[in-house]
Parts: sequence; C-alpha cells; structure tokens
Amino acid sequence: MAIQALYSTAMMNAMMKKTAGLATILVSVLALTGCGASGAGAPTRNIKQVTDGVEAQSGSIYIRDILLVNQPDGSAALVGTFINEDTSTDALTGITVSGIPVTLSAAPFNLAQNVPVIFSGDSANATGTVPGLNATPGTRVDVVVSFAHAASVTLSALVRAKSDYLANVGN
Repeated sequence: MAIQALYSTAMMNAMMKKTAGLATILVSVLALTGCGASGAGAPTRNIKQVTDGVEAQSGSIYIRDILLVNQPDGSAALVGTFINEDTSTDALTGITVSGIPVTLSAAPFNLAQNVPVIFSGDSANATGTVPGLNATPGTRVDVVVSFAHAASVTLSALVRAKSDYLANVGN
C-alpha cells in the first residue's frame, strides 16, 4: 500500500508539472501573438495615420499620401501617388483644390496597371501646381480628383510648409 501511495504521489507531481508547463506555454503564446487583446480596444484597431498625406480609393485606383506644399508665391505643389491595380487602363483627367484647377504637367495621365503616377519627390514622373491657393500651412483643403472611368474622389488634404523634408518640393 505504501508503495502504491508513493507511486500515485509521484505521478500526480509529474502531471502537475506537465500541466503547469503547458499552461505557461499557452499564456506566453497568447501574450506574444496579441490574441488576448481583441475587441474594440485592441491595439491594432487604434492605429493612427502615420503620414501627413491622406489616402483614398476609387474602384481599383489607389490614391496615396496626398498633401500640398505651400510655395513662396502663394501657389502650392501637389504631392502624392496614383496607382491603378486593374488590367484595364483608366486616366487621371483633372484635380481641383478648393475649386482651383491644378495645373498638371501632362493631363490626362494614363493609369496603366501597376504603373504609378507620382507627384513630387525623387521618383516623380508628374507635377501639379495650384496657382494662387494662398493656403496657410497646417490647414486642410478639399481636393477633388477626376478620372475617365472611375468615380471622382474628394479628399481633405493637409497644407504643409516648404521646409524640413519638403524643402525641395515645388518651385
């Protein structure tokens, strides 16, 4: 009887250690994957916009990082990227900012599949200038983008000062 009791106690201790080890692993996995923090207050639901530029989509056309850079003469330079992910080509036919037509370097811009049209920056293949905007840096302005086939999009874009990493944007 004493041997059987001793054997049962040893088995119980081994099972408890194994269960405790599995519980520790399970809690660690949940903590590391964030599975324990779901719902309305989950960190992934509280991600904020990390750039000054705004984004939108019209069908398969993605509009990324749109903002305006205030110029010394009162105009503004357009910054942003347009990408069409559809196999059929569309075209960027016009942009207005606060009702002022943007002077585009080559409108309409054909939007072929996965060939970005980039306004301003080192990779730019297009320019856009808003003459006489006279917007104060830090304010927002309405930007309306028109396409040949996709629906028009209205964005509320930020006007930035021509300084820091935007110092070389525009004229």
